[in-house]
Amino acid sequence: MTDRIPVTLLTGFLGAGKSTLLSAVLRDPRFSDTAVVVNEFGEVGLDGALIAHAPEQIVETTTGCLCCTVRGDIREALMRLHARMTSGESGGFSRLVIETTGLADPAPPIQTLVADPRLARRFALAGVVTAVDAVNGDATLDRHVEAVRQVAVADRIVLTKTDLVRDPASRRDLDALAARLRSLAPGAALLDARAPDFELRRLFDMTVFDPGAKSMDVRAWLNAEAFARKRDEDQSEPLQGHGHHHHHDVSRHGPDIRAFCVTLDEPVPTMAFTTALELLIANQGPELLRVKGVVCLAEKPERPVVIHGAQHVFHDPVILDAWPDDDRRTRLVFITQGVGREPVDAFLRAWCAAGVGAAVST
Repeated sequence: MTDRIPVTLLTGFLGAGKSTLLSAVLRDPRFSDTAVVVNEFGEVGLDGALIAHAPEQIVETTTGCLCCTVRGDIREALMRLHARMTSGESGGFSRLVIETTGLADPAPPIQTLVADPRLARRFALAGVVTAVDAVNGDATLDRHVEAVRQVAVADRIVLTKTDLVRDPASRRDLDALAARLRSLAPGAALLDARAPDFELRRLFDMTVFDPGAKSMDVRAWLNAEAFARKRDEDQSEPLQGHGHHHHHDVSRHGPDIRAFCVTLDEPVPTMAFTTALELLIANQGPELLRVKGVVCLAEKPERPVVIHGAQHVFHDPVILDAWPDDDRRTRLVFITQGVGREPVDAFLRAWCAAGVGAAVST
């Protein structure tokens, strides 16, 4: 299906400015066709009442922890929205924003949008936008692993409250925070909500990952080059001593969150790659916050295969008609917690090499 509704997941820790950002979207006439689902933690929600929107705009609210209710309240809210639109009970909408509670782990909603068959027929995950408070963001990342995970899986990071950063010391702190965010999420665009050229459209200009759409821009969606640059930069920096930069201090940006790209130069046998990925998911599923990639299979190297998933749940692979660029290598982007690049790289290479050897021997 190519008519699925794109979904933007808006996340960020408590007080990061998500509701303010969302209200600005809903006040903008260009986004009058945007529906919203707001998740609130606790018996009495406040954010839904505080978000300014026109009477004809659709704003649904759910309560409870998104991590626990993601297969219940959120799913049913999305299904209600779709049913109301198709029945003509409410106006149509062409995009959907889900705002999570600030305490939410972003992996479960990503997982549900990818895996739930009822939702997958109607909605497609376009990307993750994470709001970060410019004043308190650094301390929040130090204290709360949820905040680190929210940043790590982002496609867009929006710095809020930068207008409060005025003195030279605060500006230096903001520069250090920006460097830290780029280290955590090398593939994400970093935006300043208070900059004169800030454009709300940047929140929605991400490539929709749609298994039914064969013309997707894989290169833009994957952005593997950013992860490769990140690795080269990290290896060129000293790890200790006076040259140690703040954003490379693992104790400061979540010692167990990693973002990296594995590149395999040669086409890989289908059975070997499938087995390796299944074993990796079975053994490390909870630690795989996000995985996406384009694979060159030995049996059909002229047609790339796209994979996309979170934790234990993955889309069915999508076979594209042609490569989007001249680079025909397998490129896999991993965002993990507690799993480093080296063991994943070695594991995949060993399995794929064994598969090549088995194919040659037969």
